[in-house]
Amino acid sequence: MSEEKRDRLSVSEDELIKRTALNDREAFECLYSRLHRSVYAYALTILKNKEDAEEVMQDCFLKIRAAAHTYHAQGKAQAWIFTIARNLCRMKCRETQKSVRVPVEDLESLLVFDPQTDISLRLALEAAFKVLSDQDRQIIVLRAYSDLKFTEIAAITELPLPTVLSKYRRGLAKLRKELEGKL
Repeated sequence: MSEEKRDRLSVSEDELIKRTALNDREAFECLYSRLHRSVYAYALTILKNKEDAEEVMQDCFLKIRAAAHTYHAQGKAQAWIFTIARNLCRMKCRETQKSVRVPVEDLESLLVFDPQTDISLRLALEAAFKVLSDQDRQIIVLRAYSDLKFTEIAAITELPLPTVLSKYRRGLAKLRKELEGKL
């Protein structure tokens, strides 16, 4: 791995946003490559539609680029980004006036597996995700894919911290129970 690439990987999201505000295209691309899958996964848990989630993810990064100069670095870049994504999802829901359920098959796009060797694991996880409520799924996706702190998840989902913690624990327990004997 080149020294330049290693340097880019070690830069914080706060620094990448700061550089993006200065029109540093590489910093913006690095931020995108780090977080686009997490933003997409989060949007999919809310919108229940692949195309809408993709559109929100793209709009989110366009907003980040346009508003990077307004961000005040506090070590909470991901919380800021997911708040933008949440607000875009809300606007999308109002705009389309729909609330359809996500087909569990769409969740496979969140999971990265080798289809030849991990088919049974993917199928088991897809089945397990069916037992989660939308909020439980959102909280688990934000924690697992984005490694956000529970306080940040509480701010993003606008739920009290104890509720986020209990929904996370109950969601994991549901997943464990569903997966027992299947793996």
